[in-house]
Amino acid sequence: MTSNIVDMVWLKNNLEHENLVVVDCRFHLGEPDKGYEEYKNEHIPGALYFHLENDLSAPTGKHGGRHPLPDAGQFSSLMERSGITKESIVVAYDDQAGGMASHLWWLLKYFGHRKAYVMREGFSHWKAAGYPTDDRLPATEKSSYTASPNDDMLASMEDVRKALEDPAVRLVDSRSEERYLGISEPFDPVAGHIPGADNENWQARSDSEGRLKDKSAWNEELQDYVNSGGDIIAYCGSGVTACVNVLALAETGRQAKLYAGSWSDWVSYGDNPVNRRTK
Repeated sequence: MTSNIVDMVWLKNNLEHENLVVVDCRFHLGEPDKGYEEYKNEHIPGALYFHLENDLSAPTGKHGGRHPLPDAGQFSSLMERSGITKESIVVAYDDQAGGMASHLWWLLKYFGHRKAYVMREGFSHWKAAGYPTDDRLPATEKSSYTASPNDDMLASMEDVRKALEDPAVRLVDSRSEERYLGISEPFDPVAGHIPGADNENWQARSDSEGRLKDKSAWNEELQDYVNSGGDIIAYCGSGVTACVNVLALAETGRQAKLYAGSWSDWVSYGDNPVNRRTK
């Protein structure tokens, strides 16, 4: 498959594939246990559950943002206890318009996993279609896995600082317009955006029903970035939902780097500049 996205019809037809691993990534900011409760109640048959904060993030500290990037050891351990090997076909899904599933996709790619995909639709669409669901927790057999980080996919805080002086680098703020402008900030202590950043709300990459759009739509919406020559660095609040924009750009053939610490890391350094709307 050349795309990073699969449709739910494909997934339904391939649930019995011996190398397929389905991962439920449902998560709600501010209600960290809700996604797992939803999973325990009902999920795609055979799906594992990865928790954004317990499984897919390192412990928080002074810097690194609200969902710090896990290291290779932590990620390898997660893969091993989940029975995932380098040959596994991993399909991630959520019910948040790809906001959580795309983050797992990015982590898999970053740590060297080739066969990583996002389901275009959410769990609600799967259920509405009358596709099978289950409430049983799958058994797994421990595997062997060695994660190999690709730092070409990553932008550090220092990289972003340098980008402020380089007009060829495009900074993409993936949060809502209200957070970008500094009108509201529900999660972080400082409101606003990194100077020079454009605003491309990650939610615009999906349709009104929360399905990820297709490549042709993204080619049109992101044409300015697709045709640009310099580096693209995407960020959001904590390096999670920005992965939707990274995914969309990847579908168009354009690589974007992820500033994993994102806004929550940026504002943890008191001397970093901030732009916000003025009255």
